Amino acid sequence: MFDAHTRYAGFWRRLAATLIDTLLLLAVSIPVMMIFGRGMMQSMQPGALPTMPDLKGLLLNYVLPLALTVFFWVKFLGTPGKLLLGCRVVDATTGAPLRTGQAVLRYFAYIVSTLPFCLGFLWIAWDKRKQGFHDKLAKSVVVIEDATQTSLEDLERELR
Repeated sequence: MFDAHTRYAGFWRRLAATLIDTLLLLAVSIPVMMIFGRGMMQSMQPGALPTMPDLKGLLLNYVLPLALTVFFWVKFLGTPGKLLLGCRVVDATTGAPLRTGQAVLRYFAYIVSTLPFCLGFLWIAWDKRKQGFHDKLAKSVVVIEDATQTSLEDLERELR
């Protein structure tokens, strides 16, 4: 799967993909929060006392992003931002799609990549395979898909 011609997605491409994903998530979650989460929006007002998140807040702010991200990684090999920029998140050993457990581990390993000072994300710029700490922990890589190298079988499978 991986050879000398494999192109790994670097820091700037991955950052751009993350920004696209963040904007898309905000475009979806803000209207949902405004419709279903009026209590959450009120608690976000300046001067409001912090409160324990209710079930709606927990679902919208934590569970939904986790579920969507893992779903996109497993089903489509990337989030919308990564797909728009030609990137695929795959297993670092086999090049196969991530397993669900592997994707969940990668998601929570983002926490490790933020410590200290987001060094795990910055590491992408220096690593030979452009892996952040979260990639190393989950045994994943982000590759740039070259459409000219797609086999006929893969193209036919996509059409089904």
